[in-house]
Amino acid sequence: MRKNIVAGNWKMNKTLEEGLTLAKEVNESLKGADLKCDVILGTPFIHLASVVGVVDADKIAVSAQNCADKEAGAYTGEVSAAMVKSTGASYVILGHSERRAYYHETPEILKTKVQLALKNGLKVIFCIGEVLEERENNIYFDVVKSQIVDSLFDLSGEEFSNIVLAYEPVWAIGTGKTATPAQAQEMHAFIRKTVADKYGKEIAENTTILYGGSANPGNAKELFANPDVDGGLIGGASLKPADFKAVIDAFN
Repeated sequence: MRKNIVAGNWKMNKTLEEGLTLAKEVNESLKGADLKCDVILGTPFIHLASVVGVVDADKIAVSAQNCADKEAGAYTGEVSAAMVKSTGASYVILGHSERRAYYHETPEILKTKVQLALKNGLKVIFCIGEVLEERENNIYFDVVKSQIVDSLFDLSGEEFSNIVLAYEPVWAIGTGKTATPAQAQEMHAFIRKTVADKYGKEIAENTTILYGGSANPGNAKELFANPDVDGGLIGGASLKPADFKAVIDAFN
């Protein structure tokens, strides 16, 4: 059975002190809760080791938001997958639309990052999604399929079992616009079929596919009710403990 997951992506927010306070508040809000999903906090690099130390590992996993496409060496400012793993983090978010757009991360770069993350024992939340122009030109299925194929389809079936996919319609990130539940389900079903065509039905059925793109307490329940939507990659709402808890509660 595939996992339901609610993952928070803090992006470039929170000082170390603020991040620890947020993590502790989220941790406290889940005490005694009968969770129907896995919970992940995706923090900036500087928070990883500290947040791992203050959350209940039975309830909350910790994720980096990126890692380098090199193993080690003279790459000033970069953070390797091995470094991320050494903090106690168990996931890394790769391929986020902001990194594709602002830092020009290509499918080839992302393929290398994915392979290094897996080699170092991290699970990968891999982001895919189309921009507004691609949606309006009706090429969104082609765009999303190529993002998956170009970066992930060199993996073995066993390796692919450590991938969580996150569909984020780029036109809905931070804009307040959200894909309708029907639009989300249509794309998630297409993504699952794309995986099934490559790896077979069993692996596809076991692949968690998250929705990212202005998911919040107001729309989470309706989005998560779709058969192929297995949770959310949550941006703004993950910075407010009550909102994040309300999204988690959408599974109850």
